[in-house]
Amino acid sequence: MTAQSLQTPSPLTTDYIGGPRLLADIGGTNARFALETAPGKIEAIEVLACAAYPTIADALVAYLASPAVAGKGVTGIRNGAIAIANPVTSDMVRMTNHHWQFSIEALRREVNFDILVVVNDFTALASSLPQLSATQKHQVGGGAAVPGTPLGLIGAGTGLGVSGLIPGKDGWTALLSEGGHVSFSPVNAKEVAILQFAWKEFEHVSAERLMSGAGIELIYRALADQQGVAAEPLSAADISTRALAGECPLCDDVIETFCRMLGTIASNIAITLGAQGGIYIGGGIVPRLGERFDRSGFRARFEQKGRFNKYLCQVPTWVITAEYPAFVGVSAILSERLAAA
Repeated sequence: MTAQSLQTPSPLTTDYIGGPRLLADIGGTNARFALETAPGKIEAIEVLACAAYPTIADALVAYLASPAVAGKGVTGIRNGAIAIANPVTSDMVRMTNHHWQFSIEALRREVNFDILVVVNDFTALASSLPQLSATQKHQVGGGAAVPGTPLGLIGAGTGLGVSGLIPGKDGWTALLSEGGHVSFSPVNAKEVAILQFAWKEFEHVSAERLMSGAGIELIYRALADQQGVAAEPLSAADISTRALAGECPLCDDVIETFCRMLGTIASNIAITLGAQGGIYIGGGIVPRLGERFDRSGFRARFEQKGRFNKYLCQVPTWVITAEYPAFVGVSAILSERLAAA
């Protein structure tokens, strides 16, 4: 994809003593790179397709050699941070939804960085939540945030990311969560039938199996089976496009079912964390649904928790509309690491 920039001064200059800092947000489909040249000054943004590169090092080296960076005279980058859609529990990182695997230390040496921080992508995204402006998020439904209480985060894309922020006396703590892999919980006969259909393909059906791009395709096949119609070989993007265009009632049913299921999972996170500060929705799918998500059954399902209905009615839900919010979070994490070095 072509290089982009939040700000486009030329040539790139830096106010950081250690020079520009590399920021990256690696998903199962796309690898997003940028340089931070001063606090909050993020530029030289470029998005690369993960499938186009054999390794993460290849993608990183390609970015550093791209016109967005090399063509503007930026050399000698020494520090960087990567947010990645995967658990990060040791030096070895193996992606769940892509084939890349690597040693953090070996990657640091290969690109000749002094410090390279690698964190879970939703840990980074959670760290950005307090920094989002009113124009970078869109509220769906009612409720009002209670200051000083936990925030929840969920996001469907190639996979299902989950995290949260817990307040403390020294600031916020981002959760290292893999909540997308909890077992899927249906709430009605239709969803039970979808789960039973999914069991034909998977021994364990996690929330991510259905709350993801591949999950939209799985829901489509399941509902086609329920309705006794032949399923076409449609991608998640095809299904969403047809639904939003009003061209396919079955596709619209898929999107509606997806939104309602997401409401259940989001409310589970809200009551688990006590997230009275609100639930934030990121990922690649929901922001693209736009107004269709607003008028879906998401919010009604979010509040549908029996005796906890009144509790959840007061919890706000926001769709993150900022284009690259993970960069803000991973920048904060890198700054903390450099300050402690």
